[in-house]
Amino acid sequence: MEIFWISFAALFSVINPLGTVPIFVGLTAENSKTEKRSVSIATAIYVLVILVISFYTGKYILSFFGISIEALQIAGGLIIAASGFALLSGNFAEHKGMKKREKDDAFNRSEVSLTPLAIPMLAGPGTISLLISYQQEYHLVTDQMFILGAIVAVSVSIFAVLFSGDFIVKSLGASGINALSRIIGFIVIAIGVQYLISAINSLFFNS
Repeated sequence: MEIFWISFAALFSVINPLGTVPIFVGLTAENSKTEKRSVSIATAIYVLVILVISFYTGKYILSFFGISIEALQIAGGLIIAASGFALLSGNFAEHKGMKKREKDDAFNRSEVSLTPLAIPMLAGPGTISLLISYQQEYHLVTDQMFILGAIVAVSVSIFAVLFSGDFIVKSLGASGINALSRIIGFIVIAIGVQYLISAINSLFFNS
């Protein structure tokens, strides 16, 4: 169970569905409650599929391109840390590629579950690299089942957070969500740095 909780905490922090709430609320402002539930469910399912595929195909992608696990950990650590800094600075949406032009395009689209919500807001490169690293690190079937359980739990959490978006915004307000995102950002930076440390230890001290 320890692997489950570690994986869940890391994935939830890196994905940070709370940071996506303001965008979700804006994109679905004219939708009914039933439509918002449908968008939330579709987004969570898309994220689940993307993460499971990333977890199981990651090693083949690494092998095809000749990328070592240490290189992946360094690249993933840098991406994750950059996401954390974006959360701390309040530039999370811009960091995920949601600049003004992309936001305007998103508001004019009827289907927003896959893009921009699932990709790139939730299932970004930092999350994918994290899962590929987990797949390389945990070889036992039981360990991988716990990680899969964490992926499912995170996907369910994404649905719950997005569907409760209006309530969260009303309860916490923009300042409250921003404060929580900054706290999560600090945790995300620590996760990224830990991956960098692990890669450096593996390269220079465990070889």
